[in-house]
Amino acid sequence: MTIRKATIDHLGDLIPLFDGYRTFYKQESNLPKTKQFLLERLKKNDSVIFMAYLEDNPVGFTQLYHLFSSVSMERMYLLNDLYVSDYCRGKGVGEALINKAKALCIAQKQKGIAIQTAHDNPAQNLYQRLGFEPDSDLHFFWTNTH
Repeated sequence: MTIRKATIDHLGDLIPLFDGYRTFYKQESNLPKTKQFLLERLKKNDSVIFMAYLEDNPVGFTQLYHLFSSVSMERMYLLNDLYVSDYCRGKGVGEALINKAKALCIAQKQKGIAIQTAHDNPAQNLYQRLGFEPDSDLHFFWTNTH
């Protein structure tokens, strides 16, 4: 298995994975919008995307967004997206992607990594096994309806 930091050159490999991730979360497939979204993230350096390859086949990705903690005055990451193709689940791909994200966090001396996921996502077992702890803080979200 190879883990690579995604660049615009990896866009063709990333688009179907990202679209699969979105459909996993009950969103309609939309390849043109997926391409546009990912291209913007990569061009603007809004996020860090790592991709997993098995025998040169793209099989998973994780996307980290930059965050700051005002209280501790430190940088940190939000691991917002983690996806592994159905046929590769249980083969250590998700763990390898998370470990790559943790290594980046350590190398950059960041505070840590927060994870945003569905409350019923079975990957929570993986997160806890890799040292992530449930966050007891209250979370709120405001939706712009205008």
